[in-house]
Amino acid sequence: MLLAASVAAAPAVDMAPRVQACTACHGKQGRATPDGYFPRIAGKPAGYLHNQLLNFRDGRRSYPQMAYLLQHLTDDYLQEMADYFARLDLPYAPPVAAAVSAATLAQGERLVLWGDASRQLPACVQCHGDALAGVAPFIPGLLGLSRDYVSAQLGAWQTGLRRAHAPDCMARIAGKLTADDVSSIAAWLSSRPVPSRFTPAPAFKAPLPIPCGGMGSPALQAGAEQVQ
Repeated sequence: MLLAASVAAAPAVDMAPRVQACTACHGKQGRATPDGYFPRIAGKPAGYLHNQLLNFRDGRRSYPQMAYLLQHLTDDYLQEMADYFARLDLPYAPPVAAAVSAATLAQGERLVLWGDASRQLPACVQCHGDALAGVAPFIPGLLGLSRDYVSAQLGAWQTGLRRAHAPDCMARIAGKLTADDVSSIAAWLSSRPVPSRFTPAPAFKAPLPIPCGGMGSPALQAGAEQVQ
C-alpha cells in the first residue's frame, strides 16, 4: 500500500527537456521553423505523431537524422513524446501568400474540397476533416504547413521515399496525382489561414473513402469503401 501510494504521488515527468533534440529542428515548442522545411508537430494528433516516429525509426520514412535519434527508443517512450507534443495548443503563424495563378489555386481548392471522381481521387477533406484540422487520433491537419513541405511529402509518397503500413492509402492517392495537381494542392493549402481554434475532430463523419493502414483501428477500416 505504501509503495502504491508513493508511485501514485510521483510527479509527472517533465518532457520539455527530453525533447530538445526535436525542438532544435522543429522550432520552439514544435511550432515549425520559418522556412517550413521542418513541419509543425505541436498539436498534431498523438496517434499520428507516434506512427511517424515509428515510421522513421523502422525505415518506412527516410531521413537519416531522425532514424539516428530514434533508433534506440522504445515504442512506449515514443508514445510519451507524441503525447507531449499533441497536448500543445499554440497559435499558428500567418500563411505566406502563394505566388501562383488564380487558376492554380482554384485547381488546388477543387482537389482538396471535392477530389476528382473521374480519377477515383478522394477529396482531402474526406480523411483530414471538413476544417482540414485532422481527425483524432491518427489523421493530421493540413493547414499551417509550408508549400514546399506539402509538395515534398506528396512527392515522397509518389517515389516510395515515404511509406506507411499497408494498405498505404496516401501512396495510392499520391500515385493518382500529376505534377500540376501536387503544385496546386500545396499552393492552396499553404495559402489558407489557420483558424484560432484548430484542433483535430474527435471522429469521422462518414466511412473513409479508402482503407488506410496507418489508422490502427480495424473498426475504422471496416466501413471504408474500396477504391478500385
